[in-house]
This record gives sequence, structure tokens and C-alpha cells, in this order.
Amino acid sequence: MATPDFIRTIRASAGHQLLWLPGVSAVVFDDQGRVLLGQRADNHRWAVLSGIPDPGEQPAAAAVREVYEETAVRCVAERIVMVRSGDRVTFGNGDICQFLDVTFRCRAVGGEARVNDDESLDVGWFEVDALPAMDEHQLSRIKQALSDEPTWFEPTSFE
Repeated sequence: MATPDFIRTIRASAGHQLLWLPGVSAVVFDDQGRVLLGQRADNHRWAVLSGIPDPGEQPAAAAVREVYEETAVRCVAERIVMVRSGDRVTFGNGDICQFLDVTFRCRAVGGEARVNDDESLDVGWFEVDALPAMDEHQLSRIKQALSDEPTWFEPTSFE
């Protein structure tokens, strides 16, 4: 994901230290039940579409915006399917981030899928039983979006 200007400003004074950041992800389905995925330019892996909300931007609006910016597909957010704190990520430049991700199930309403920015190498629609190789976290978001289960979050423990 491209680094937003407001994070570049923070990094100018914070250096490479850990930043705790909001994130949004969109599991987008079309009318045929296929899921929209992007092949990321930074690691070449297939993934659901994601990004960072702008300051003051509502999470659902950010998810819809990110989908359009990355794929030229218009969608609407239908519901939150997962809220999860991710692992720490160290980028090639030494920046360290950890994201609190809100994942939305979305429905495509227009546009033709194509690479629409420099964050993706490829984008495409995939049958859910014929997905490209992806890590377990990506697959878990898709599975949760397909279910009628309540929003997933890590259960708390009082041990």
C-alpha cells in the first residue's frame, strides 16, 4: 500500500519506530459469487484489497475508496466481518507498523476490474473454490465474509 502523506509527516519526526495504525480491508463479491483480489506490488502475493483510512474518514468509506483506487471496481460495504490486530510488519526501509484492521464484506456495483494504481501487479475475479495461493489470514477473511456468522474478533480471556 502506498504511504499516505499524513503518515510521511509522522515518520519525519517518529523515525522508523513502531506506529499503530488503522487499516481497512474489503472482501468484494460480484453477482456470480466471485471474489476480487489484487496481487500486491510490494510482496507479489494475492490478497484482499486493503488500505489506510485518511484522518477523519469513516472505515467503510475508506474500504470502498481503496477498492476503487486499486481496481476501478465500484462497491458498497455490506457489513463488518472481522476486527483484528495484525502482526508487526517491518518494511524494506526499516519502518515498523502494526495495523488494527476492520474487514468489510462488500458487493460490487460497477466498473471493470483492472490495475488502477501502482500498488498492484494484477487484479482479478476468482471463484472461491479456485483461489490463488494466499496466506491463512487472507483466506480467513474470505471464509468469514462467506459465512453468516457474527463479526469475528479475538476472544478475551480472564486467566
